[in-house]
Amino acid sequence: MEVGDETIDGAEAVAGGDEDGGVALESAADEAGTVHSFDGDTAIFITPGYAFRAVDGLITNFHLPRSTLFMLVSALMGVETMRAAYAHAIADFYRFYSYGDASLLLPAHP
Repeated sequence: MEVGDETIDGAEAVAGGDEDGGVALESAADEAGTVHSFDGDTAIFITPGYAFRAVDGLITNFHLPRSTLFMLVSALMGVETMRAAYAHAIADFYRFYSYGDASLLLPAHP
């Protein structure tokens, strides 16, 4: 994974894609949430309860409900919110997987 340092201080970061976007930005972020240049492997495994440092939102496809990708979006949005979103997607015949329908996930900030 590679992340450049073309970021704007104070801007919200909406990652495009889950592994390539979300995990890469989180791997490049320090504890304060500042994203630095990063080129290399990462060992981050994002599950519910993960405290995001850099990612404020995510654009991603609908993946299998029992996958690690579902765990990542559930970490950002909450498990019940994502279960409801997936129930809606299934009921309305959304397409899943890489060439399916996408969603913009923006968690509520207190």
